[in-house]
Amino acid sequence: MSHILIVEDEQVIRFALKRFLLNSHFTVDDCGSVDEATSLYNLSEYDLIISDLRLPGAPGTDLIEKAQTTPVLIMTSYASMKSAVEVMKLGATDYIAKPFDHDNMLQTIRQITDNSATVKELPLASKQKILDQATPVKNHFIGKSGVMLDLYKRIDKVSKTDTTVLILGESGTGKELAARAIHEQSTRQSAPMISVNCAAIPENLIESELFGHEKGSFTGATSQKIGLIEAANGGTLFLDEIGELPLEAQARLLRFLQESEIRRVGSIEYKKVDVRLVAATHRNLKKLSREGLFREDLYYRLYVMDICMPPLRERREDILSLASTFLERACKRLRCEPAFFSEEAIRTLNIYSWPGNVRELENAIERAMILCETGCITTDLLGLDVENNNLNEAVINYIERRIKPVQKESNPQSGGLSLNDYFQRFVLEHQHNLNETELAKKLGVSRKCLWEKRQKLGIPRKIKA
Repeated sequence: MSHILIVEDEQVIRFALKRFLLNSHFTVDDCGSVDEATSLYNLSEYDLIISDLRLPGAPGTDLIEKAQTTPVLIMTSYASMKSAVEVMKLGATDYIAKPFDHDNMLQTIRQITDNSATVKELPLASKQKILDQATPVKNHFIGKSGVMLDLYKRIDKVSKTDTTVLILGESGTGKELAARAIHEQSTRQSAPMISVNCAAIPENLIESELFGHEKGSFTGATSQKIGLIEAANGGTLFLDEIGELPLEAQARLLRFLQESEIRRVGSIEYKKVDVRLVAATHRNLKKLSREGLFREDLYYRLYVMDICMPPLRERREDILSLASTFLERACKRLRCEPAFFSEEAIRTLNIYSWPGNVRELENAIERAMILCETGCITTDLLGLDVENNNLNEAVINYIERRIKPVQKESNPQSGGLSLNDYFQRFVLEHQHNLNETELAKKLGVSRKCLWEKRQKLGIPRKIKA
């Protein structure tokens, strides 16, 4: 059983986290400052220290040096990439932003404590090497389907190199998330990642934006300007929709890739830069190069390592988890009561072809939450073009056969979205404030249906005082 120390000055958060960890079968101590932690406890006896960043007296990062080999997980409500980088540079094992998701927190803690237990069993000479390699993998994706697990492995492998990466995939599949994951897992994580959408910059300005320009190099160039490639020096440059890049800019980009140097517009001197390039496109660059619309030599320079983002229709096992997460986020963002999907809406989510992929799913759920008045998300609120869904009936029947057992086994803690799960959760959370008639109305069912569901699912009635 892992032993954890919580250092948090806000008592409500501290006691809630302690209760959560005790219920998760950890042994837990707690205190409110760095001074209390060092004076009351022997930090080396713990498997993990969870500390707030901002504490009275001294910041939580001071515990990193004092704890020596004990890993320190920093949490803070002042989340930003800059503070995350600083915390990791100081030696924190990981970083989590408040308010945190309990499932994510538990997964992170178990990963760290498992590593910590392994290290304690090793000879002293091997411990530091393991600790240096124990930084948890960071990614911003949701999904545990086979294609996503393969994607995570590929990202993990390519992140450890400085190789140019070409990310391929349809719009809305998360190409920029993949680029950010590559950057954050690389040795360049403390340097900036500059993202550029090549399709969003006018053709006559793209070279100036990427490579910069000298004062007076063209009309309107009233001062010297550093380009985005130079601004990313030491870090990563992400060129989204690189297939939209004009041919002239492609030639200059090729020089940058071959020689690691750039020349500002209007300048006669080249400047060396150290930038890793990650590019993305939804277009077929090989086909474009054959048609003369994309430089073939640039294509082969980009195509060193490719990552293919799977469309949502090819990772249907993840749809319910994604929808559940997006629904919770939308409820928090819009400050709405918890909502749930109707049985028909769940079926629609699973059989829809999702031409807009994850982005379309997220937008559909947010739209439905804005329009929803009963707490029940129905198919019509999702606003999907179900009639023109390009999946044929045979495919739909196959999908339904595959997803049916998953829905029966799902539960609120695992992120499932079956109607029974939501029904049970909603009733248990609201029956202390609503009577049976009000509950039935909120759920969009009759009192008889509510009673029958209680009997079927074994949902207890509230105890009368």
